[in-house]
Amino acid sequence: MSDFRKPGRRKTPSPEQATASSSAANLTINVTDGTLIPGAGEKSILSAWNISFFGAILAIVALTVVWPKPYLDILSFVPDGLAATFGVTLVSIFFALCLGLLAGLGRIAKTKPVNLVATVYVEVIRGIPLLVQLFYIYYALGPILHLKGPTSAILAMSICYGAYMGEIFRAGIQAIPKGQMEAALALGMTRSQALWRVILPQTIKVILPPIGNEFIALLKDSSLVSILAISDLLRRGREYASVSFKYLEAYTIIALIYLIMTLFFSRLVGIMETRLRTHGKRHN
Repeated sequence: MSDFRKPGRRKTPSPEQATASSSAANLTINVTDGTLIPGAGEKSILSAWNISFFGAILAIVALTVVWPKPYLDILSFVPDGLAATFGVTLVSIFFALCLGLLAGLGRIAKTKPVNLVATVYVEVIRGIPLLVQLFYIYYALGPILHLKGPTSAILAMSICYGAYMGEIFRAGIQAIPKGQMEAALALGMTRSQALWRVILPQTIKVILPPIGNEFIALLKDSSLVSILAISDLLRRGREYASVSFKYLEAYTIIALIYLIMTLFFSRLVGIMETRLRTHGKRHN
């Protein structure tokens, strides 16, 4: 009878097999909705981020210099739309964080009704596209609840991204070692005190990078609110194009502005993630 069939004995893997198994176990695939950002050691001037970001800025400058008539008019027409885009995005991300925290806590709650409600909220909302939620809240619930365009947009995006934030909070809380809670309880804290004073402060450091990526995704998805008669950046570009019939010029400027904004914030998220990683290594 061969060794692996004998009870109480196990065949010892070779060093090559052990190395391959260890490499496969440590293999991770990270997928984010954020844009490409240069790595910590990448200082080349020809990095993808530098080419994209400064190329977009130079493209806008070149277009306004070579063809000032349409492009300067477009740039002077869209600033109030840019302010509306940022306003809707910032308010929505604030409420999404609040809903996400509640959903994350509910997902790890031991009380079954609370856990069930939080889980149903996350699963249902993540299964419905944001555009459908915008239409439903504005056109279906709007007349009943007397909701206007900006309120409907903020409500829909807060509810939608709150579900995704809930999973981020849940994963972040569960990433903290259980010994932290046990140590806090041993010091005489209640579970709620340990959660707010010990667990959540550590969780924030873990979830800041993915929250930054969700902010970038929300900034891009805010262009959908233009269907609710909100004068955001995309709608202002559409209004200019519908009057001047210069669709190519208007949407080119809008696309470049969105690209610059998302690349800028993706760089901030990358810097924040690098600093958090460096700060964590110093304390280990």
